[in-house]
Amino acid sequence: MSIEALMGDYTLQIVTLGSAMLGAASGVLGSFAVLRKQGLLGDAVSHAALPGIAFVFLITGVKHTEMLLLGALISGLMGTFVIISIHRYTKIKFDSALALTLSSFFGLGLVLLTYIQRIPNANQAGLENFIFGQASTLLKRDVYTMIVLGSIILLIVGLLWKELKIFSFDPEFAQSIGFSDRKINIILSGITVVAIIIGLQSVGVILMSALLIAPGVAARQWTDKLSVMVILASVFGIISGVLGTAASSLAANMPTGPAIVVVISLIVFFSLFLAPNRGILWRYLKMRRNSREINEDRILVNLYQLALNHDDIYHAHQVAMLTPIEIVEFKAEKNMVKSLHSLAAKGYVRGDYFDTWAITDAGIEQAKRIVVENGGESL
Repeated sequence: MSIEALMGDYTLQIVTLGSAMLGAASGVLGSFAVLRKQGLLGDAVSHAALPGIAFVFLITGVKHTEMLLLGALISGLMGTFVIISIHRYTKIKFDSALALTLSSFFGLGLVLLTYIQRIPNANQAGLENFIFGQASTLLKRDVYTMIVLGSIILLIVGLLWKELKIFSFDPEFAQSIGFSDRKINIILSGITVVAIIIGLQSVGVILMSALLIAPGVAARQWTDKLSVMVILASVFGIISGVLGTAASSLAANMPTGPAIVVVISLIVFFSLFLAPNRGILWRYLKMRRNSREINEDRILVNLYQLALNHDDIYHAHQVAMLTPIEIVEFKAEKNMVKSLHSLAAKGYVRGDYFDTWAITDAGIEQAKRIVVENGGESL
């Protein structure tokens, strides 16, 4: 199918709109989950929703999407309640409570789905799609539901922005000025469950946690400001939803959910490596630059000390006389010469015949400043 044909495909437009709305809501909520170090909560809640879907089908015997998602919502809220209760009223840590709830609910869901598949009822076909998602089954009313619920989620976040911001960075201070930690946790957990539920049909139980957390992780690499982080996470979620849907439509038999997760994963890896200040590449280059500057400072101070111990302060010294000093990383003589050339470009040293080097007046002043900054000690 050509790109022009895809652009005019009504089904693709519906799926793309729903995926974009899901990505926006997930990115916003995921930002707070990342900051509150509760990234696995989405994973546990999404897995906890599976038995609710199975129970509703067993009771009704029909695959009515709204009813199935209602069951998933109830089950997800129950899972959240179990996690919070275990953490609050026992000595079990939060991550252990998450793992216990996730495995228990998901195991129950798989058992129920296996039992349902053995029932002589043709209606059970397709329930397994909730595990990995199948966005192509989205209907117009499903997208409208996602838009309405997603808009409500964004509205709640906007109304509680101050409270969420304080609790994300300093929960002790928030409680000291009268904000209720319990109420905020209940509200945030509740709307997180809603966001997960509306994404089950598109992304599925297993992959929904990635869409919830990945945009926030990627956005965190680019900024230290919460508002910018939330906006970036929302944008990354929308981009992944749109591109993932388009990619799954271009390739035959490619599921939309995994395609969306692959796109957001690529965004995360790109951010981890190339984001300014926090990216791995930038941090590596910064460390190399700092190491080079430290090496140059060591060489300059060493030249200064040699000059003080010589009758002629501007006497040129061979590179071999500098090698005994401890140097960070660069131990080869050629790298020593490279550092000396860098110092010469700054006017701190000058090269002489036979690869000898002497300190300049500017170098003496700079060396004095370096020694003073280090408490009068050599580097």
